[in-house]
Amino acid sequence: MIRRLWSNANLVLALLIAVPMACLAQAPMAVTASGPVQGLEAKGINIFRGIPFAAPPVGALRWRAPQSTVKWTAVRQATTAGPSCMQTRGISLENGGDPGRLDEDCLYLNVFSPRVERTARFPVMVWIHGGALIFGSGGLPIYDGSALARRDVVVTINYRLGAFGFFAHKGLDQETPGGPVNFGLLDQIAALRWVQSNIDAFGGDPARVTIAGQSAGAQSVLALMASPLTAGLFSGAIAQSPYGIPSHSRAKAQETGVALAIAMGLPGAQASAASLRSIRADRLAERGQKISLAPSFIVGDEAIPMPLLEAFQKGREHPVPLIIGNNSDDASVVESFGVDPAVLVQKMGKARIFVRSLYPGVSDQSQLGREVARDALFTAFGRRIAYLHSTKAPTWRYYFNHVGPNASTGVVPPPPPPPPRAPRRTGDRWAAFVRNHRPAGEVEWPVDDRQRGQVLEIGDEETARPGFMASRVNAFIAALNFAGRRSKKDQ
Repeated sequence: MIRRLWSNANLVLALLIAVPMACLAQAPMAVTASGPVQGLEAKGINIFRGIPFAAPPVGALRWRAPQSTVKWTAVRQATTAGPSCMQTRGISLENGGDPGRLDEDCLYLNVFSPRVERTARFPVMVWIHGGALIFGSGGLPIYDGSALARRDVVVTINYRLGAFGFFAHKGLDQETPGGPVNFGLLDQIAALRWVQSNIDAFGGDPARVTIAGQSAGAQSVLALMASPLTAGLFSGAIAQSPYGIPSHSRAKAQETGVALAIAMGLPGAQASAASLRSIRADRLAERGQKISLAPSFIVGDEAIPMPLLEAFQKGREHPVPLIIGNNSDDASVVESFGVDPAVLVQKMGKARIFVRSLYPGVSDQSQLGREVARDALFTAFGRRIAYLHSTKAPTWRYYFNHVGPNASTGVVPPPPPPPPRAPRRTGDRWAAFVRNHRPAGEVEWPVDDRQRGQVLEIGDEETARPGFMASRVNAFIAALNFAGRRSKKDQ
């Protein structure tokens, strides 16, 4: 269903941080607040895999906020990634790699560090994987942080997915009125709190933490920026291809929860919290992928009290420097959800005459549909967020149009040696931002602001483009704003 969801952003990340494991040497040690861990060393990088950052969310802890881990005293081996969170395995296989063992006990993270010394104080990147909130894993080989960790500390995390991570039902509300529904986002917050408490033991600086993610991971970055629960947990943010798909209301999420309960053979809205928690994890994963809220969050709990766009419009987000942007092939997500781009154009009715004027030279219906979907869902949304956030903190916007190997199929290839120049330069930009929150490079990258949209176009060369796609982006923003006002009026 989500074929081709991962676009050029995954190629960028693969070339940023993926290298083969080899040349194992002396095993590094670190002492966390929960207990000592022993990792491994490969090519000068200290690697710790499968460190628990929260208690297993199983049994009575399913659909509860993440709880503290049980402490240990003996040295814990941290050489193998923990299980991936429950999901439909085939989707990840087609879009980034084998998630390996699946388990509801999945709240683990991985740390990559150039030097395990408390005095090292390296800046830290926490990577949040994409996958429409229903698939993926921080332990996938494509997210191996070794290459980037030659300069900074990298942390990759798991978080609950699908019905395990984003779920509402009256049975849970009876147990905890107004309680959490975005459990996966709470997992991400728990991981960031773990970083604040422990990353200095791995050579990281808790005062310089940048959160970064792609697709649903980028949407998570924006949600973390807007959440009232995350103050002080990070100092910078990178959002690669976030999408302008609205979040769900709590009422809508409860309808989905009732439908899922019925599919599990339970009495719909009358199902108790205990009976919901008794559903076998594999059955819940299979049915939950089909009866899903993906790829959006749920509005109406402590983590997300209001829609993300509204939070930015009201200036409620944290004032941290931000890089935000998207890719030339982001429209592949539309086809991943089974939408024919040509049909999309036909459904515009009379409006397609105006839309065509925004794309001179594009005559093919399918190509027009792809470009419209890309710009309405990704390019315009990125501009809206940048426009709103630029008054609170420096904001840089990019457009990545380098097309990598197999980009048209959505299959993420093993990173080719040596990496293409565009991803390598982008990696340097991102590393500079993690270090000092300025994406320095050979070409000056102007900050985006409310006066004139500024974009760094990243292809075979880098080019600063003021007013990038201004006419079409402004048209889509105006249309979306109008639709939003009508929707509120109808409510």
